[in-house]
Amino acid sequence: MDRTDHRAEVREFLSSRRARITPDQAGLPAYGGNRRVKGLRREEVAMLAGVSIDYYVRMERGNLAGASESVLDALAQALQLDEAERDHLFSLARTAGPGSSRRRTPPASVRATTQYVLDAITDAPAWVRNGRHDIVAMNGLARALYAPLLADPRRPVNTARFVYLDPSAHEFFVDWERVANDSAAMLRLEAGRTPHDPALIKLVGELSTQSEVFRKRWASHDVQFHRSGRKRLRHPVVGELDLSYESMELPSEPGLVLNVYTAAPDTPTADALKLLASWAATQDLTSEAADRT
Repeated sequence: MDRTDHRAEVREFLSSRRARITPDQAGLPAYGGNRRVKGLRREEVAMLAGVSIDYYVRMERGNLAGASESVLDALAQALQLDEAERDHLFSLARTAGPGSSRRRTPPASVRATTQYVLDAITDAPAWVRNGRHDIVAMNGLARALYAPLLADPRRPVNTARFVYLDPSAHEFFVDWERVANDSAAMLRLEAGRTPHDPALIKLVGELSTQSEVFRKRWASHDVQFHRSGRKRLRHPVVGELDLSYESMELPSEPGLVLNVYTAAPDTPTADALKLLASWAATQDLTSEAADRT
């Protein structure tokens, strides 16, 4: 991302956040019935943030260089940013500073000990991804669960590419619309953190040129964390699964996230996971037999 692209990113993010807040939501009087702008005016944001209108205009034009943490905090509060949006704002400010191009890009593999941890988890699908949504490591049950993704011969396997470019994703993800929204928002968050990552730039370009749905979601400039929640999948072998997921950053593997899917005990999904594990073991044995022949 060059300097021009970064300015455009800042401008569009700040203006889109400003446009969604009404004076009433900001606790401001709305004088007159004809407001020519959607949401707050620039001067209203400047007043709420406690900065001059000239300074805010300069920031919204894409120049966050030199903005202090206190100013960014005040701006985040004025624009009513949530935690992920605030993180994104600070990432954009860091990128505007010197040396930002030297920030480390997400790893594409894991250490052997991390794979040992994955393999020790036998009753739950567990896998590790980087910020680009490349799957960089999996345990056996995750490989069975994500068999439809692994069917794509391209490597590394990428969940965002599957969501937007593989028609079978609509069948696999029961709540495909929500998954698509989450995927684009998470990639946008990562783009703020590692804007110079060539693999990420290539992926966003690929999705943008091949998916109109992705282009629209990317243009919204929405960002989102993905820490815990519910994921409903429709597996071709064991049917529908209603799973809970937890996503945990790995301190020893900066840029990588461990994802674990679980099911409540004595539920149809718990039984389906056991069936999936049995099917996966059968597949492994079949593969070993084929290798010996």
